[in-house]
Amino acid sequence: MQPISTHLLVIGGGPGGYVAAIRAGQLGIKTIVVEAAQLGGTCLNIGCIPSKALIHAAEEFDKAQHYASGSAIGISASAPSIDLNRTVAWKDGIVKRLTGGVGALLKKNDVQVINGFARILDGKTVEVKQADGELVRIRCEHLLLAAGSEAVELPFMPYGGMVVSSTEALSPETIPQQLVVVGAGYIGLELGTAYRKLGAEVTVVEAADRLLPAYDAELTKPVGAAIKRLGIDLRLGTSVLGLNAGGDGVRVREANGEETLLSCDRVLVAVGRRPRTGGWGLESLQLDMNGRAVKIDDQCRTSMRNVWAIGDLAGEPMLAHRAMAQGEMVADIISGKRRHFMPNAMPAVCFTDPEVVVVGMSPDEADKAGLDVISANFPFAANGRAMTIESTDGFVRVVARRDNHLILGWQAVGRGVSELSAAFGQSIELGATLEDVAGTIHAHPTLGEAVQEAALRALGHALHI
Repeated sequence: MQPISTHLLVIGGGPGGYVAAIRAGQLGIKTIVVEAAQLGGTCLNIGCIPSKALIHAAEEFDKAQHYASGSAIGISASAPSIDLNRTVAWKDGIVKRLTGGVGALLKKNDVQVINGFARILDGKTVEVKQADGELVRIRCEHLLLAAGSEAVELPFMPYGGMVVSSTEALSPETIPQQLVVVGAGYIGLELGTAYRKLGAEVTVVEAADRLLPAYDAELTKPVGAAIKRLGIDLRLGTSVLGLNAGGDGVRVREANGEETLLSCDRVLVAVGRRPRTGGWGLESLQLDMNGRAVKIDDQCRTSMRNVWAIGDLAGEPMLAHRAMAQGEMVADIISGKRRHFMPNAMPAVCFTDPEVVVVGMSPDEADKAGLDVISANFPFAANGRAMTIESTDGFVRVVARRDNHLILGWQAVGRGVSELSAAFGQSIELGATLEDVAGTIHAHPTLGEAVQEAALRALGHALHI
């Protein structure tokens, strides 16, 4: 077998891998990407993008149902119906356009894509088994590991039959009558809410004592209230024991210790994701690990020279935009530039209804770090734009140092607040103070005015509350 040679070999064509390859191509670095499935990885194919498409379809269907029963703004409509096959086809069309675009960008920048399963032989050599069974051996100077992550499976309730992961949940053939969602993190709540809006009876089971355990309690209160209004049954402090013998229900142990049965015809297990480390020879490199994740430094270097790791494979936070930023940086470093991955702010968004966005430090995190801070929020109930779109739940919160008013963090919960994340991140990266944001003219009427008002309130003189 005559090996192919390249300067940079990327294993994984997800957000981190394809961005690294595009940037490397722009810099004139000979690059090959190996991808076992479709370009775009989990995010484009079975994660971020298709989930947001399904959430949007569910929101539109729910809105039509709302109008069918009458609304305060005077709109009435007939009872709506949904053609699920067309909805899924529309979602798949978006995915196809985006993944096709990734392929075109890689080709434009002279990046070679090899479809097949990679197996690492050593830090410079990878063997790829292509779809037709042919083996290709690739030699490289730099090896970039971007294999992503996989859904965590419960050993006592494996995937199959009525038990599905988010992958299957995003391409449903039917809407179940009764859905049990295991896990009240962002994946479970996003999809559980969408299925409820599409007509399913939904029960969410969470072992912790509150929903969205990764976010502080004040932020999650509006989400909890919205879930209750939707009619979702939320079981907190409840552990899953497995399916019943008849296969038509889930056995759970409630917070009081009582064992009960939740009837259902589908179970969505959404208890998290873990780095994809098995099945492709990673262990042969004997890299230093951080738990299940590959250990990296602030340049994404592993413990082996010229072997790099980015994205979910390198552990939390498992965010597509983190992987993209790391991939771009690694390509720059390989080309000779001096870069370090040391962001001051990295947004995290939960696309529930209402949405939740967190950038930087929360008040509790600042307190634990020993910082004396000012924290203030501005409610959307006092925001004109929020009133006109019938969405006054939630607020914007700012966290800043007390001594010099340097902004350390932003949090928001409400409809459409994910779009505020860019402004939040920029203010922290640019070292803005409360006075900087409070003195910036914000367009009226917009949700963004709540950002200015939160800063004004932290300074003691909010104008509209």
